[in-house]
Amino acid sequence: MIFGRTERGKPPVEPVTLKILVAGGFGVGKTTLVGAVSEIKPLRTEELLTEAGRPVDDVSGVEGKNTTTVAMDFGRITLREDLVLYLFGTPGQDRFWFLWDELATGALGAVVLADTRRLEDCFAAVDYFERRSIPFVVGVNCFDEAARYPTDAVRQALDLDPGVPVVLCDARDRETVKEVLIRVVQHAMARAADRREALTT
Repeated sequence: MIFGRTERGKPPVEPVTLKILVAGGFGVGKTTLVGAVSEIKPLRTEELLTEAGRPVDDVSGVEGKNTTTVAMDFGRITLREDLVLYLFGTPGQDRFWFLWDELATGALGAVVLADTRRLEDCFAAVDYFERRSIPFVVGVNCFDEAARYPTDAVRQALDLDPGVPVVLCDARDRETVKEVLIRVVQHAMARAADRREALTT
């Protein structure tokens, strides 16, 4: 099946749509990730960084960055004919965090994108999803100039629960991003199954 069309004689498939958040620190690659995998032209709310914003926007480590997301990024990917993911990229700066609660409403799960050169920048996102019991996967964005670390080392540095998946990826590469999104769906479904089992025992 091609999205929106079915083979002759077969009933149309009504896909299940799931909402996934993409979060993380400023300049970690959230907009790039959504754009790499979206099958539609992504909705972006980027604005130029200005001199007025320099006192509040920490560009340490991302000095070449000249735009920032001020509301959200939005994209869509069909994983199977019956499963569509809607991706919502969150703004990374502290001053836009008030938008996160709106974006998180109804989310199945989240990707916390991490840069090993500035790992502390994703602590807030990890804390946000842990406090709200929203299942999440940490995607380590392997920048060309960044050192590579084993996933267990990243897990330890972020003090993650053993059950939280940590996945290496390249936010520019569609196939590795798809793997991260599949892990989010699998992790969220496993968490939901565990909760159901706990209620029946």
